[in-house]
Amino acid sequence: MSKVIKTRGKVRKAPHEDHMPLSRENFYILGAGLLVIAAGYVAMLEGSVEGFLPLVAAPILLVIGYCVLIPLGILYRKNMFARNNVDAAGKSPQQA
Repeated sequence: MSKVIKTRGKVRKAPHEDHMPLSRENFYILGAGLLVIAAGYVAMLEGSVEGFLPLVAAPILLVIGYCVLIPLGILYRKNMFARNNVDAAGKSPQQA
């Protein structure tokens, strides 16, 4: 809970400083996204213009990195699928 601070008759709550918005899993996902993006740019460095890596693999890696992994790393929460005690498979703990 927040600590109550009294100043001249006014009551306000102290800012909640011990909460990190991103957890360790978020940073792992963001790191994986950066690695995939770097691999996409490295794949574009291949010398031939009409090769598989620069034309197919590099754009796929970049889209996965920029459009999937980076937003997932920012928005991911540990209890993302936990709603009303239901796990990702859709079963409640009492049914398992």
